[in-house]
Amino acid sequence: MSVRPLFIASIGNPSPAYTNTLHSAGHTVLDHLRTWLFLPPFTKSRSGLFSASPDFTLWQSPSLMNLSGKPVATAWRTFLSSLSTPQERNAARLVVVHDELELALGKIKVRDGGSARGHNGLKSVMQALPPGLDFTRVGVGIGRPPTRDSREVAAYVMKKMTSQEVHVMADVAGQVSEVAREMARGVR
Repeated sequence: MSVRPLFIASIGNPSPAYTNTLHSAGHTVLDHLRTWLFLPPFTKSRSGLFSASPDFTLWQSPSLMNLSGKPVATAWRTFLSSLSTPQERNAARLVVVHDELELALGKIKVRDGGSARGHNGLKSVMQALPPGLDFTRVGVGIGRPPTRDSREVAAYVMKKMTSQEVHVMADVAGQVSEVAREMARGVR
């Protein structure tokens, strides 16, 4: 039994056109996280794809990465309204899984609060959520191309993952599942 209900949202670009692109690494990890947490298949709702159990709700944003804020905020409010007691609502935690250029492929970084650090999807989320709402971010490393040229970086993040990179994301989901279980138990 969990101490804290978790709403784990991934931001990326919508499928099928952007399935398994580096920029949608959050969605790829969430697809695999569902299996690690023994959750049912994703189903479509008006606000995105979701899969839920009593302890975890996984949700994938249906919007483009840089416009993720409003859908995340709406889905978060809907999740909170579904909780039956004020204690559950107060204990609930929003977790956002996203790609992270500044981490090597397969590494994760978990942090609470702070700035978006140039990540436009996170900027959108932070602007749409109520001021002062602290949420957990799970950055999924996708590596960085050798150049900082914006066109080359854009081409890099929009490329499809290789089968090896998809396999790495499946392993990352295992790491994220441990973080989620610790958070749900109130350990993290």
